[in-house]
Amino acid sequence: MRKVKKGDPVVVVAGKDRGRQGVVLAVLAPKGQQRDARLLVEGINRVKRHTKANPQQEKPGGIIEKEASIAISNVAVLNPATGKADRIGFKSLEDGRKVRIFKSTGEMVKEGSAA
Repeated sequence: MRKVKKGDPVVVVAGKDRGRQGVVLAVLAPKGQQRDARLLVEGINRVKRHTKANPQQEKPGGIIEKEASIAISNVAVLNPATGKADRIGFKSLEDGRKVRIFKSTGEMVKEGSAA
């Protein structure tokens, strides 16, 4: 189980976009390798890519701006109750399910809490 998942609201804690918030678009890591994971976060780490036109695929050329990946260690999940970045832990419920919790408050992280 991953600490940061697609759809989670996150805060950048290090790097050029420090302090900015966004929603995780994708987690780029092989399953089970949380430590080396990278994230695509909406509106964070934007880069410009110069592309050549490709008439066969009907793609125009020009400068395309898109999100580049950011290391998972440089973000923290946003706790909606406090409005601040928070650490994530795990807890097993009575019915055997393993859920993510916020370390500061102990409450469960709502799945898809980006909405």
